[in-house]
This record gives sequence, C-alpha cells and structure tokens, in this order.
Amino acid sequence: MAKAPVQQGGPDLKHSVGAAGRPARDHSTLCRRAETLEVPRLQPRTDVKPLHLLVDSTGLKLCGTGEWMVEKHGAKTRRSWRKLHIGLDADTGQIVAVALTTKEVDDGAEVGPLLDQVAGPVASFTADGAYDQEGVSTTVAERRPEAAIIVPSRSTAVPSETAETAPTQRDRHLRGIAEHGRAAWQKASGYTKRARAEAAMSRFKRVIGDGLRSLADRRRATEVKVAVHALNRILELGRPISVRIA
Repeated sequence: MAKAPVQQGGPDLKHSVGAAGRPARDHSTLCRRAETLEVPRLQPRTDVKPLHLLVDSTGLKLCGTGEWMVEKHGAKTRRSWRKLHIGLDADTGQIVAVALTTKEVDDGAEVGPLLDQVAGPVASFTADGAYDQEGVSTTVAERRPEAAIIVPSRSTAVPSETAETAPTQRDRHLRGIAEHGRAAWQKASGYTKRARAEAAMSRFKRVIGDGLRSLADRRRATEVKVAVHALNRILELGRPISVRIA
C-alpha cells in the first residue's frame, strides 16, 4: 500500500515518499525553489584558444492559463512570449552565454550581458544584420577590443565620415560587400559560421521545446539555464570527432 504524503517542517518542505522510500518533492515546491535556485555557471573552455562567439536570439512562447483557455474553449488570446539570447562557441557548439528577456528588448541591448558571461579571449563576434548598430560595435570594442566584429551591414547602410582616412571594421565590410558581393564576403569573413547558431536554436526547440512552463520570469530564467546545461551535456556525449585524412 502506498504511503500517504507527509509534511515536515512547514509547507515548503512538503513531499511524498516514493516507491524506493526516498522523498519526492511536490511540483509546487519545486516551482517555488526554482526562483532562487543557483544554477552552476556555464563551463568555460579549458584551452586558451580565443573564442569565436556566435550570437543569436529567438522567441519562446509562454505556456500558461491562456494556452489552456484556447485548447479548452477555443478562446482567442494574444500569445505572450519571451526572447532567448545565446552566445555560442563556433568551434565546439557549446552555448557559453544565455539571457532571457521580454519581447520588447532589442537584440543589441543584450550583447553586453552575453559578453560578460564569456571567460577568456574572444577572437570574433558574429551576428546577423539585426546587430548592425553603433551601440553593438561600441559594446564589443569596450569589452573585447581584440575581437573582430563580423556583422553584415543593412541594405541602407552608408560608410562613416572617416571611411577613406580611417575606415572602421564596418566600413571594410561595406567595401568588401560592394566589391565582391554579399555571398563572397560571407565566405571570406567567416560569417557562414553563424549558421551554427541557428542550428543551436533549432536543437533547443526540438529537444527542449519552444515554450516556457514556469509562470514567473525568475523561474523561467532558471528553466532556460537548466535546459542549456542539458543541451551542452548532450552535445558532449554525442558530438562526433571529425578527422581529415590527407
């Protein structure tokens, strides 16, 4: 006969005894504790090789009472969601930085918090055209002055006033695109590696899901961090090692 739930030391410590006789915390307790759970920081690389950082963002829908109302009663409601920002190691595929924000936050605003999570030198910062902002270039230059900024310019972009005398990285990208075409520039600059960030986002949604189950933002942040740790661990166990034979 299964044992009845027992309570020890107050409602926050309520648990049931499982088949093996071990305490199993109830769902409500786990949800509350997720708000203050200290998730270990993402493990830095053990080598000293400069990191090629790929940055991207995607939306994650919120799964709550609104979703239940749609399924149960067919009620129409505006979908709520949060924005997931990641920084990816281009060589290993590991997610080395993560942030969760509201949908109103601009992608460029999270570049600083992502860079602050990266340990060691950064060889390059690569992102899509949404990061073609003066603020992004300034943030990268302040935190990682040694990093090459590989961001495609927008179609309406114009060179800076000092493009002829003291061209910036962005000016050089503009010139390369104008002279050789966008596809050739992407290959020459290494921008094609950014597809790995898109693959990481796809892997997150296929393995973890495209929604957040927690009902509070601090708990959602913990949920995302735990998911990222799981994905990195899976990648460690299943990533093939390719060797080119001459």
